[in-house]
Amino acid sequence: MKWLIYAVLSLFAFSQTIAKPEGNPKAKKMHLFISHYENVLGTSMEIKVSAPSSSEDAKAETAALQEIDRLSRILSGYDPSSKFSHWLKSSGEAVRVSKELFEVLSLFDDWRSRTNGAMDASAEVINKLWKQAASNQRAPSQAELDLAIREVQQKHWMLNSPAQTATHLDNAPLMLNSFTKSYIIRHAAEAAMATGQVDAVIVNIGGDLIVLGNIHENVSVSNPTADAENDLPIDEVTISNKAIATSGNYRRGELINGHWYSHIVDPRTGIPADHVISSTVIADNATDAGALATAFSVMDPKQSMALASTIHGVEYLIITRSGEQIKSPGWDRLEVHDRNLINAGKSPDGSGWDQNFELLINLEINLQKEGFAKRPYVAVWVEDSTHLPLRTVAVWHGSERYVPELKSWYLKYRGQYNSDRDFSSSVSSATRSAGKYTLKWDGKDDKGNDLKPGKYVIKIEVSREHGTYQLMRQEINCDESPKIINLSGNIEISSASLDYRKKTTNN
Repeated sequence: MKWLIYAVLSLFAFSQTIAKPEGNPKAKKMHLFISHYENVLGTSMEIKVSAPSSSEDAKAETAALQEIDRLSRILSGYDPSSKFSHWLKSSGEAVRVSKELFEVLSLFDDWRSRTNGAMDASAEVINKLWKQAASNQRAPSQAELDLAIREVQQKHWMLNSPAQTATHLDNAPLMLNSFTKSYIIRHAAEAAMATGQVDAVIVNIGGDLIVLGNIHENVSVSNPTADAENDLPIDEVTISNKAIATSGNYRRGELINGHWYSHIVDPRTGIPADHVISSTVIADNATDAGALATAFSVMDPKQSMALASTIHGVEYLIITRSGEQIKSPGWDRLEVHDRNLINAGKSPDGSGWDQNFELLINLEINLQKEGFAKRPYVAVWVEDSTHLPLRTVAVWHGSERYVPELKSWYLKYRGQYNSDRDFSSSVSSATRSAGKYTLKWDGKDDKGNDLKPGKYVIKIEVSREHGTYQLMRQEINCDESPKIINLSGNIEISSASLDYRKKTTNN
């Protein structure tokens, strides 16, 4: 049931056995361990480790998390105590900085030149202007934009490579976004691989990921016009020992007088970029993937194609506002061509669900204030009034050992789960906020058949390893009348809602 890959799960995780080459009889049996964390660099993280035991997996995960924490304390512009934040407080002084901060500042200089200013750490000047304008529900004036552009065009720092010093030259707001997350991902994956008996590592933070070691990973590329976690992807590729990053304007931005403005701005014009809605880049180097994905969201596609041609091993998928898909010459070789999407099914008597409607299930997971915490296991499914399970909308878990702790869902679906173990692709997408998820139910059952309008029960089950258990239940009438139902939160889910609505035009 390959269709279940996309209909049921976007972030489904399980442990599976991987055999090392048969030519080595002494090779240890490797297992794939998968964990999910929230509030890592402000978003969610998935880490997959191929290791011979859970203890080796724990070493690798710990090493990755420690490296993420270490680099965040150096490079974060959101943490006032970071090394970068401290350096920003200096002025006109040659300050010796860490090798990581020096390297990232050097990379920003390089990418600013390569993209002719389309990528710039001082784009934060323009972002702040648009946020302030949005708070007043107006677009910035041309005079304000011109002033911001002049500030961006200044030289913000001067580097001295032999002395490893950085001199901060002005007061322009700076933020090391763009490729810095990918830079951290690479170092985290390398730290995990270096722990000993690890065979492969995949680190995915907020939709940007790297695949290292003896593994080939299927990666689904999110559809920018269908943004629920369980929506069908727009494409799927297989990569090994490469990185993939996606940038897009569909998850973050500002709403001003009913018009959506992307958080991705063109530093050269001061205007939010909107001609490209998604850009996905595969590269040998994670920072290249992250930088190009951001730059391609700003640059003209012809300029992006020219830039990509100068870097070995780069492949890309650019999606324009008009829906055009622009692929690099080698993209097709990486695609999974035997994808079998959900069967459209049919309504038994032609009186099925109104296809102009959909049900959005929004939920927000409680986050701990400090440190990294594993995401609880979550199952979301639909039942009829007789408690007959009709459709699993999503199931998220880590170690297979604890799946039965989702006891209500597992009781009803364990047969299907145990017989269909072939769904565990990673997902590349634009970054979203930590802990906030939107799922979608289209009125179909698990076989893809349309159900009839009427009353259904939505269940949200949450279980944490060695921790709490919660089960939320809400009936909703899916008829011809839109409605929103807010659910009371609990210790694991801070808020949840059901939004039965007419489909938006971008679906």
